[in-house]
Amino acid sequence: MPSLRSSQHDGFADEHLILKCDHNAADIEWRKRSGTRQPTRFPGLAANSLKKGRGECRTTRSVRRPTRSIYLCSRQKSCVALVGSRHIVTLMLFLGMANAYVMRTNMSVAIVAMINHTAIVNKEEVVVNECGIVNSSITSDHAGKSSDGQFVWDSTKQGYLLSSFFYGYVLTQIPFGILAKRYGSKYFLGVGMLINSLFGLLVPMSARLGYYYLMGVRFIQGLGEGPIVPCTHAMLAKWIPPNERSRMGAFVYAGAQFGTVISMPLSGILSEYGFDGGWPSIFYVFGAVGTIWCVAFLLMVYEDPESHPRISEDEKKYILSALWGNAGASSPPVPWKSIVSSLPFWAILIAHMGQNYGYETLMTLLPTFMKQILHFDIKSNGTVSSLPYLAMWIFSMLVSHVADWMISSGKFNHGSTRKIINSIGQLGPAIALIVASYTGCNSWLTVTILTIGVGLNGGIYSGFKVNHLDISPRFAGVLMSFTNCLANLAGLLAPITAGYIIVSPPSQAKWRIVFMISAGVYIVCALFYAIFSSGQRQPWDNPDKDEDKNEKEGLETVKTVTETHH
Repeated sequence: MPSLRSSQHDGFADEHLILKCDHNAADIEWRKRSGTRQPTRFPGLAANSLKKGRGECRTTRSVRRPTRSIYLCSRQKSCVALVGSRHIVTLMLFLGMANAYVMRTNMSVAIVAMINHTAIVNKEEVVVNECGIVNSSITSDHAGKSSDGQFVWDSTKQGYLLSSFFYGYVLTQIPFGILAKRYGSKYFLGVGMLINSLFGLLVPMSARLGYYYLMGVRFIQGLGEGPIVPCTHAMLAKWIPPNERSRMGAFVYAGAQFGTVISMPLSGILSEYGFDGGWPSIFYVFGAVGTIWCVAFLLMVYEDPESHPRISEDEKKYILSALWGNAGASSPPVPWKSIVSSLPFWAILIAHMGQNYGYETLMTLLPTFMKQILHFDIKSNGTVSSLPYLAMWIFSMLVSHVADWMISSGKFNHGSTRKIINSIGQLGPAIALIVASYTGCNSWLTVTILTIGVGLNGGIYSGFKVNHLDISPRFAGVLMSFTNCLANLAGLLAPITAGYIIVSPPSQAKWRIVFMISAGVYIVCALFYAIFSSGQRQPWDNPDKDEDKNEKEGLETVKTVTETHH
């Protein structure tokens, strides 16, 4: 007989029936009621939608099938709050992602104000006006003054400085992904970002001490920011039901664009009007804001629904019933051999590496391109450089709803949806980079093309970026740490490569090479993902196998004890 458990809630007994159901039976009934022709990707949701009687789920006792799962079927209609604890967690993760990208991108704008362009003008800062005119509406009278800093660092040194953050960032990806799976994500994420924020306050002092002191501080900032992505992914796997992942996941990771949109224009304004000489105020302001977020996060956010003291019972049941064997129930060993031999995993990895190379090219070098080729002054530079990321933020939010509609309508499964949206997200910026490399004489046309291209890049947040959660909910944080580590190794090559190409002096032709390389990487990686990715939960992430293994070990233990007694 199936087991029953009752829980008292709001003055009535809410009976819940735990059934071992056949996926096909639940799926057929769910499709019949919803009028959907496509089979559901998450049969747990199909079974959970059958709320009118236990007879609608076929129980199994002795026969084991590969498709068997454990479902939570409620006799009462569940009422889940429109704004619940999972939404608070999502909001805090969004702000955390924004804070992380503020810390990552503020140096890209600040370095334009930090460099003494007059001292190195003969070497590489002379930009031949290849178009024959200078747009007076773009280049202000005080542009030279406002952008003339105190440090004499050539483009190669600038490239290494911009990459130093990522040297530390990549080192902590995989370790924190594994530790988060074993010990939880909250404190690794909160304390790591606190280290990032506190060392951000030390950037002005270290820069004045010397180039290598600054590189060391940025390296430590990268170490502190390392947990943000794998720990965020692990928390999403524990808090967000599958049918909300596109929206919630895209919202959280859109914090990256929100942070960039805030960081770039505000950094430009602070560089010109801020205290302590302008650019140092960038790091003081954002470092203080980041510290406040860290304290709020550690006080307000909990590891999972079961440990949250104030979550409603309805919301807790709603989340846990949808997350079949995802997190919290057990902590099985990571199946590394199966993961590295999984083609869908490699599809995510390749797409992630291509994304980071192209994205870091734009994020770290766009302000420099705006100055050298498009002749924007420092204040306008930050504002104009942020426009593509504003478009990316808006598009990522819109396309996430489209992705969820594609899945819920039954016309597309998870795999097809991820492939279509991700192709838009990576082929869009590739085309824009190619076109923009030939429009340097028209500043605003170039800005418009880059804004559209980077805006379309927001599709990746409903593409490969949440695909870890599809193929392996239980190991999503570990998978993200692995792909993000290697992706950032690819990403840190972007400013270094550009630094070696754009020398003595910079020109449209040299920037065209940089853009073409990034576009080629985008295209190759997008096509690989479109061919080999999957939206199906992989066989190596099957909680039933853990249960079967535990039962087998239990039987062997009993057998051993029995033989000992005999």
